[in-house]
Amino acid sequence: MAALVRPREGRMIGGVCAGLARRFGTSASTMRVIFVVSCLLPGPQFLLYLALWVLLPSEKPASTATAW
Repeated sequence: MAALVRPREGRMIGGVCAGLARRFGTSASTMRVIFVVSCLLPGPQFLLYLALWVLLPSEKPASTATAW
């Protein structure tokens, strides 16, 4: 299973939905639709998104170091 991080590629706003999709093995589009539909229900979905945006680490860039 992939680590829960915000990926550098495939982000739309903060990369939260893309990171969750990668972690749970679904497409980012599906996760975004689930989030938008969940916003129609009462609850703190938007605040949770903001919290995850702040708390989830961004994916580290690919290392370009060469072996010595």
